Amino acid sequence: QVQLVESGGGLVHPGGSLRLSCAASVSIFSINVMGWYRQAPGKERELVARINTQLGNTYYADSVKGRFTISRDNAKNTVYLVMSSLKPEDTAVYYCNTNRGQEFWGQGTQVTVSS
Repeated sequence: QVQLVESGGGLVHPGGSLRLSCAASVSIFSINVMGWYRQAPGKERELVARINTQLGNTYYADSVKGRFTISRDNAKNTVYLVMSSLKPEDTAVYYCNTNRGQEFWGQGTQVTVSS
């Protein structure tokens, strides 16, 4: 079992920034790949970014490329998502995800971008 706990969401104005954190209950180095997904009302959950926790390789969805940065701190078993230049369309519940024989999800953290 892997427990994932997200934090850092909130209300921010367009153009603002937020940093999300995902703390894992196990060594993320051993997990290998962790990702951030989001789900907006009435839409399907979509992959935002993912990171190889051993090599540091990253992937970003086109919609966030250049604005979001995923990183990890293996010593703290935590993955981060720094979101900059936020837009109203970034409003969603953001989930941390990993796969260790099965899918594991956090409880989600709400991000609202509004003036």
